[in-house]
Amino acid sequence: MAQKPSIPKGTRDFGPLEMAKRNYIFNTIRSVYELYGFQQIETPAQETLQTLMGKYGEEGDKLLFKILNSGDYLNKIEDAELTERNTLRLASKICEKGLRYDLTVPFARYVVMHREELQLPFKRYQVQPVWRADRPQKGRYREFYQFDGDVVGSDSLINEVELMQIVDTVFTRFGVRVQIKINNRKILTGIAEVIGAADKIVDITVAIDKLDKIGIDNVNAELREDGLTEEQIQKLQPIIALQGTNEDKLNTIAEVLKDSETGLKGVEETRFILSTLCSADCGTAAVCSTLHNELQLDLTLARGLSYYTGAIFEVKALDTPMGSISGGGRYDNLTGIFGMPGLSGVGISFGVDRIYDVLNALDLYPKDSLTTSQVLFINFGQQETAYCLPIVAQVRQAGIRAELYPDSAKMKKQMSYANAKQIPFVVLAGESEIAAGKITLKNMETGEQQLLTLAELIEKLK
Repeated sequence: MAQKPSIPKGTRDFGPLEMAKRNYIFNTIRSVYELYGFQQIETPAQETLQTLMGKYGEEGDKLLFKILNSGDYLNKIEDAELTERNTLRLASKICEKGLRYDLTVPFARYVVMHREELQLPFKRYQVQPVWRADRPQKGRYREFYQFDGDVVGSDSLINEVELMQIVDTVFTRFGVRVQIKINNRKILTGIAEVIGAADKIVDITVAIDKLDKIGIDNVNAELREDGLTEEQIQKLQPIIALQGTNEDKLNTIAEVLKDSETGLKGVEETRFILSTLCSADCGTAAVCSTLHNELQLDLTLARGLSYYTGAIFEVKALDTPMGSISGGGRYDNLTGIFGMPGLSGVGISFGVDRIYDVLNALDLYPKDSLTTSQVLFINFGQQETAYCLPIVAQVRQAGIRAELYPDSAKMKKQMSYANAKQIPFVVLAGESEIAAGKITLKNMETGEQQLLTLAELIEKLK
């Protein structure tokens, strides 16, 4: 008996209906990026491990999918090394490539390799799958798509402002209410400095980034494991728990960080972004005048990736439980690790698969975005098909999605086909229609039928 086929855990098949939904997501985000002057690129699914390793922090490195070298990948491995079973050392010798973990690091590599061809500032968008060896669960997959937008070659905070506007516009077009959270890694660095744990900044950001998932007690336990003292952990508590308006939080944290030059720089940058996006009364309201969604300063937002150096963002849907559906930030140093120091960048990433799940949960797909064909021509036989073929061709030339049923099957079967594909109209052309040089158009929802000329058909379907 043949083994039943399956797919790897954390991956999914997408049929025609699912792809129609996904294309609606892709097209919506793409159209907004292009409004702001972004251009599309693509990079390979595989990158060298030299490109990938060390860019995502220790936890990110563990989640990289590594690819075995081609051919006899064990021919340079001694038996003693196999017996030792040091997986990290073995992987470094038998794997030279890995599947990309995100689109940002490959983009940084692309910028360095193609620097002479690029006009700076360079604004790119990219939609491709990424892979992470994570534990599959609801809303978390091992293979998933990201839709990134980045600007490199400009230090201006106007880029951060426009990225927030892009996020707001995208989710407004989707009809999804979201909360846009913002913070700054310089503020987090300043916090680490003032509590006397500057050397623990990575540990602190990794831990507090899990606050929503594991709670404050578990965050504190992780900080203890990372070597923070009880005094340092206690100093951190009121900062993590800070409440009030965005302006209140900024004023309070500015006072806390008054002795940290780096921290105050982060406050200054955040204040500029918020004040540029928001009206004069932003201090008393979370919703900004230029945005449709709430923009909240969240001092616990850390974004676990180690390459962020400035503003960081995260977006969560308000009307259905789901993790982050978009996020990003400023990464001043990323291209420096590829030999091009001093090139600043900032970007965002839309989690397409999670957005897909949110739109499904809230039933927010426009009906016309899920329609494949607009009209089906019924096949009554050879003579009728010969009459319909040039009509079908002219309908398609008019930009109308049309099908001719290929077989002269029973009417019930052809109508069932139209219903199954949710085709809103069918065209009937029998002896009387052919004699009159017309067709009959049937509305599949109302049952209404009209005798039309070709010109009237095209006008009706448009």
